[in-house]
Amino acid sequence: MIWNWLRRHPWLADSVFVFVLGAGYLINAAHSRHWLPGVPLALAITLPLLWRRRQSELVLLLVTTATAVNAFWYSEVAPFAPFAAGLAIYTVASHSPRRHALGASLAAAAILLAVVAIKGTAAQIIPDTVLFASAWAIGDSIGARRSYTRELEEKAERLERERATEAARAVAEEQTRIGRELHDVIAHNLSVIVVQAAAANDVFDSRPDLAREALYEIESTGRGALGELRRLLGAVSGGETDFAPPPGLEQLHSLIAQVRAAGLEVVVSVLGSPCVLPTAIDLSAYRVVQEALTNTLKHAQASRVGVDLHFTGDALAIAVRDNGRGNGVGGGTGSGLIGMRERVVTYGGTLQAGPAPGGGFAVEARFPLEDVA
Repeated sequence: MIWNWLRRHPWLADSVFVFVLGAGYLINAAHSRHWLPGVPLALAITLPLLWRRRQSELVLLLVTTATAVNAFWYSEVAPFAPFAAGLAIYTVASHSPRRHALGASLAAAAILLAVVAIKGTAAQIIPDTVLFASAWAIGDSIGARRSYTRELEEKAERLERERATEAARAVAEEQTRIGRELHDVIAHNLSVIVVQAAAANDVFDSRPDLAREALYEIESTGRGALGELRRLLGAVSGGETDFAPPPGLEQLHSLIAQVRAAGLEVVVSVLGSPCVLPTAIDLSAYRVVQEALTNTLKHAQASRVGVDLHFTGDALAIAVRDNGRGNGVGGGTGSGLIGMRERVVTYGGTLQAGPAPGGGFAVEARFPLEDVA
């Protein structure tokens, strides 16, 4: 408990060490009655230890030098006890890189042991050697443990940053997906509404029954668009929402009915054996057809469009061709074609869009189904 408290207060711990060691050297100076050199040497040996955590190698040099001078001065009247040097070696071993710390510690120990040998106190060599070696071993062990802990902390911080980056990427992808959904829903339904409103306006006086029918279609289309928007926005907000599944090719008949009601002839053909598609591919295939029909309504000035679905077993091929005068540019920004391409490429498919042979515009998409059971 005391040790943990001292670890939380390193400056106080160093002050305690300096006070204890300084008192010992001052007692030694009093015992030998050499106050003038004894007090300065005691201060020179112990005071640098207050900065041992910041300048460990410089402190080791100062303490080693002062301890060597002290040994020469007092060896005849008192035993040589280099505890301050041992603490400095421990600090270097625990705070500096191992190779650098080992060289500095060996040099300091060699100097001090040489002083002991020169002064003839051979009995002190073994205890001093044990002291220095123990200080080095303990400091090196604590330093390695500290480095390992620091490495774990850095790894944890790096993983946390990676998780944050991944979360931000996921959010961005989800926002992009929702943006595509909103674009497809709003663009298609508003296009149908605009066409129906224009038709109703044309026949409002001459054929009020047809105008009323167009208004019913506008109402139905608007309600459907609101339902899809409510589903999307409810998923974004996380609140209560409609748990109906997203649209797929099974709802294609409703989409075709909307387009036909807008005055465009639509011919649908299905080749091959239809299979149950994964929800994501089913939704993307539906959106590709929806966006292609929307572009035909908005830009192509077409009277007829064909929608072909071809199930080949390992792929789903979609072709939407009209007989209009569109060139793929229209009056928009091209985000619809970009969205279609992103949907198809996400699942490893391909998409081609451009003028069709013989006139008109064609959108052709292919979704691979190799992994579909």
